Amino acid sequence: MTYKILVSIPAAILSFIIYLLYTGSIGLFDIITGAVVAIIIGLLTGSIVVKNPGKTLSIRRYILMIIYVIWYFLVAETRAHLDVIKRALHPKMPLNPAIIKVPYSVNTDYAMVLIANSITNTPGTVVVDLDYDNKHFFVHWIDAKTSDPLKARKIISSKFEEFAKKIFD
Repeated sequence: MTYKILVSIPAAILSFIIYLLYTGSIGLFDIITGAVVAIIIGLLTGSIVVKNPGKTLSIRRYILMIIYVIWYFLVAETRAHLDVIKRALHPKMPLNPAIIKVPYSVNTDYAMVLIANSITNTPGTVVVDLDYDNKHFFVHWIDAKTSDPLKARKIISSKFEEFAKKIFD
C-alpha cells in the first residue's frame, strides 16, 4: 500500500500541474477539481508510469530537464531550422539523404523516447525505426555527413543522449 501511494504522488503532481496549465485558472473551484482529478489519475496510473519513485524526487533531474528544454529550443532547433532553410533556398538544394543506424546507450524507455523525439522533432532528421534489442535508432538524415554509426551518433544524438542519461537513467 505504501509503494502504491509513493508511485502515485509524482503522477498526481504532474497531472495537477498540467491541469492548471491547461485550464489557465487558479480559482478555488479549479484547484479543488484539479486536485481530485490528479489524485484519481495518480492512483490509477502511478504504478504504470513510475518505476522508481526516488528518482522523481530529485530536484537535480528537474533542473536538468529545464536546462535541456531551453537548450533544445534555443540552440538545437534554431541550428536545424537554419540549416533546412539554407537548403530550401539554395539554388541547387544540396541534399544527401540516407537512413543511418545510430546507436544509443540509455537504459530507460523514457530516456530512449526523449532521444528519439528530439531527433524526430529536429528538422532534417527523423527516427524511422528502432532496434530495441541492439539499441539502435534508424534515422533518416537529410544531409548524411557519414555512414559510420558512431560518427553519426556524435553528430545527430550525442547531446540529446547526454541529457537523457542525466534526467532519466
